[in-house]
Amino acid sequence: MQIILLSGGSGTRLWPLSNDARSKQFLRLLDVGGTGRRESMVQRVMRQLRESGITADVTVATSASQRDSVLAQLGPQVNIVTEPTRRDTFPAICLACEFLAREKNCAPDETIIVMPCDPYTEAGYFEAINKMAGGLENSGDELIVMGIDPTYPSAKYGYIVPAGGTASPNGVIPVKRFTEKPDVEQAKKLISEGALWNGGVFAFKLDYVTRIAEKYVKAENFAEIRDRYEEFPKISFDYEVAEKASKIGMVKYHGDWKDLGTWNTLTDELKTHEYGNVTTDGTGRNTHIFNELQIPLLCLGTQDLVIAASPDGIIVSEKNKSENVKTFAATLKQRPMFEERRWGSYKVIDSIEFPDGYCALTKQLTVNADCALSYQRHFCRDEVWTLIDGKGEVVIDDVRRPVQRGETIFIPKGVKHALRAFTSLTFIEVQSGSNLIEEDIERFDYKW
Repeated sequence: MQIILLSGGSGTRLWPLSNDARSKQFLRLLDVGGTGRRESMVQRVMRQLRESGITADVTVATSASQRDSVLAQLGPQVNIVTEPTRRDTFPAICLACEFLAREKNCAPDETIIVMPCDPYTEAGYFEAINKMAGGLENSGDELIVMGIDPTYPSAKYGYIVPAGGTASPNGVIPVKRFTEKPDVEQAKKLISEGALWNGGVFAFKLDYVTRIAEKYVKAENFAEIRDRYEEFPKISFDYEVAEKASKIGMVKYHGDWKDLGTWNTLTDELKTHEYGNVTTDGTGRNTHIFNELQIPLLCLGTQDLVIAASPDGIIVSEKNKSENVKTFAATLKQRPMFEERRWGSYKVIDSIEFPDGYCALTKQLTVNADCALSYQRHFCRDEVWTLIDGKGEVVIDDVRRPVQRGETIFIPKGVKHALRAFTSLTFIEVQSGSNLIEEDIERFDYKW
């Protein structure tokens, strides 16, 4: 069995803590019961998979902008497949399946489980996944989906209408039809008919999807399929596959299941009300405060609010209005001001554009111990690095030397450079030039 985790999202619903590179599933806010540690949604799902006894290999289907966050949080033990462009769940799942078939040489009859990377759920959810895999072996279904008991008539979810009849020994029930995100009145009617929420979890044999993918892209190898990715239709897996399956079954899951995609739903599950450098007068009520900045955040007598401050911005919202943040955050176009990378993290401290078009950008970077920045050069900017903590070594045009706290390094445009950390290494980087964009980079192989 192979697990495909879908990791997407634009990072606007939990702005300003989330952004295009650090979407909601990467926020380390959830308590790891009784340990004093915190984990993200995707880390929680990975932990629950392993604790449930599911030992399948995991492949994460994600965007290029989230690749480093996946590596930083899950490590190299997972496979990562990145979309060349964001499309929808059908092409993303096709690409991941072609990767498993062509790069990992999985057998055509390999059982594949596709699931979201961020459901907030419990152990029974993963027991249902095992039932789905078992049911696929014995039921003859092309596709098995997970149905979740609805707790209210929601317009946010799709619905699965069962066909009735007796469940198989593996708990698989025939499916009559799907309805994708109805209005509330229609949702009430569907629930009265016994419909369940579509949990976005699918089980199928590998060649079931690769055969469908070949209708759109026939290629000799995975690299060519990825290059031709935009030839796949921009459509959801539910519409393109699930609704067209000739024989489809469902396994029910009875238990807690939440999408922690808004400030309201997220704060309902948090054990702590204050994160970061926060001071209150103790009279507040039902207020959650998040501060990722170094400066103090003081709150007096706050009630029913979400307050969050990060390098990307600040939000102060009544909780019952916080679901509207996506509408407004989408209009605040700027580069991500904080990113977690496979080698560590960075945050933007300051950005200045002068009247003549000359720009300066200041970052604080932390490179984790035994990690390294790639060997690279830029064409539009000079850089100055000031090391403020830690030890490591730097390479400037193939010349390597040790560096430590207190040193300053000047890197003119066009000069190749890299850095490796022996201990956790923090430095200030000042970029200056006429076009300060992340795309101004050329990378080279380097063996430390």
